[in-house]
Amino acid sequence: MNSLLELNNVSVKFPTRFGEFTALNGIDLTVHAGEIHGLVGESGAGKSTIGAAVMGLLQSPGYVSAGEILFQGENLRLLDDDAYHRVRGDRISMIFQDPQTSLNPLLTVSVQLIETIRQHNDMSVEDARERAVALLRETGIANVEERIDQYPHQFSGGMRQRVVIALAICTNPDLIIADEPTTALDVSVQKQILALIRRLCTERNIGIILITHDIGVINEVTDKVTVLRSGRVIESGLTGDVLARPQHEYTKALMAAVPRLDKRLDRFSNIVGNDELTNSDSSWVIDGASAQYATNWLLDGKQLLKSALPENAVTQKHADVKLDEQTDNRILSVTGLDVSFSAEGSDFFGGRWFGESRKFKALSHVDLAVQHGEVLGVVGESGSGKSTLAKVIVGLVNPTAGSMRFDGEALPIGRERARQHPARRRIQMIFQDPYSSLNNRQTVEQILAEPIRFYKLSANQTQTRQLVASVLDLVEMPQRAMLKYPHQFSGGQRQRIAVARAIVAKPDFLICDEPTSALDVSIQAQVLNLLKDLQSTLGLSILFISHNLAVIRQMSDRVAVLKGGELIETANVEDFFNNPQHAYSQQLLEETPSLAFG
Repeated sequence: MNSLLELNNVSVKFPTRFGEFTALNGIDLTVHAGEIHGLVGESGAGKSTIGAAVMGLLQSPGYVSAGEILFQGENLRLLDDDAYHRVRGDRISMIFQDPQTSLNPLLTVSVQLIETIRQHNDMSVEDARERAVALLRETGIANVEERIDQYPHQFSGGMRQRVVIALAICTNPDLIIADEPTTALDVSVQKQILALIRRLCTERNIGIILITHDIGVINEVTDKVTVLRSGRVIESGLTGDVLARPQHEYTKALMAAVPRLDKRLDRFSNIVGNDELTNSDSSWVIDGASAQYATNWLLDGKQLLKSALPENAVTQKHADVKLDEQTDNRILSVTGLDVSFSAEGSDFFGGRWFGESRKFKALSHVDLAVQHGEVLGVVGESGSGKSTLAKVIVGLVNPTAGSMRFDGEALPIGRERARQHPARRRIQMIFQDPYSSLNNRQTVEQILAEPIRFYKLSANQTQTRQLVASVLDLVEMPQRAMLKYPHQFSGGQRQRIAVARAIVAKPDFLICDEPTSALDVSIQAQVLNLLKDLQSTLGLSILFISHNLAVIRQMSDRVAVLKGGELIETANVEDFFNNPQHAYSQQLLEETPSLAFG
């Protein structure tokens, strides 16, 4: 079989003031027409660099230093800029990770599609529009004639990704490079997009390179897979063979770090140490600062937490016991919670005029309870109300109806909850994106010291500094990290800092809103292990929100399912995964990519 794309001994280097950094080192890769070839590996493995090298879009001053990139027998490295541009537009296309940033928010979908089609084809505006309508219909967008003239913000995340795919195939390419095309999507939309990519590959005989850190997706949709690490090919072959019978120790470790949908594990396998921390970082310590000091301080006044609970509380949380039988053990209860949002004059293109208002109901009469020391997993597709529920509990969004109680006392809603209210400290939140949730103008020391000072948790500045260093030690970060800024850390390290910021307030209740969705599988395993350890050591109650059902199975004692703002099912975690009762819960489980072996 003739190959569509061949990379022969390809190396990519990035000159820096400290010398040249080798991003790819002797890469060999072959992709055939009608084949989906997956690239998998940790952040920094070189997956996206391969895509950029093939597209000729390496960020300056990066360059291909060696090897051949053969596309349909033609060495792309020998082409001038104009010829490469024609290949990139006509014969090779790319689907990027975030459809929100891939589309121009100031132009309608029709304008963007028509412009791209006409740039690569000699046709009239009318003919280009007709082709754009056909492409959107092919990607599964309903009411195309109406929706084509809307703006990107008027589409959901899944619909925006379909538009991006339409843009990628509008020039009839022979090769598509899809770089994390489903990372930001929930499982139901992800399933649809993956099915669309597979169908396009088969019907159009397109070769596809699928770049992802989700091994479940690799197993679900790819024909072949290449495992990368530090710019080198570790292992390559048929997907079933590589994933079911990995030969290299790194591939085995990578597979062991993947959350399983079919069974619960006590811990995840760690592939690397503390996020590539350097030895010099670990040698800088503050006198008296240690993880044990942080643990003792955090447990001060609640060492007897578990023994103070009802005698059967610890075992009850693992049984399917009705909530009203555990009332005395509740740390949080939510009753009849409604949340509605107004949108005034914001939907002219949907047929509404300026000044006219409409209501969107994000939550509808939700009743929920979390027990002391329990992890309650909350799942549901995008728009189901998961994050809205978290924001109501933490006081960032006001409900339109309903009530909440925290540790037996009424919990005021956001605007009525004074800054000095005890719940402000006792309920903390870890957000999804560690890149935007930390203040990049403050050092890590300033970030972690702020809640200590605000809640007056230390006696003086010396103890504050000691506590900051100790909590960093507790979350497996070097104490020297307190001197640096967030931008100087990797995504996994930043999320550890975000965890440290949450627990330094000495909370009893932690809300984790998709805390690992932005991380690759190996770093995700480390952060999840950290959360497991902290929950067990400190006796924390956790509301764990995720669209990744495999992660929910590993982390939760019970599961609550939201759909369209309504709570449709609550069950013990094993009962939920072995025998879901609601049809929607069954659908979520069926649509979740998983590893069907071993």
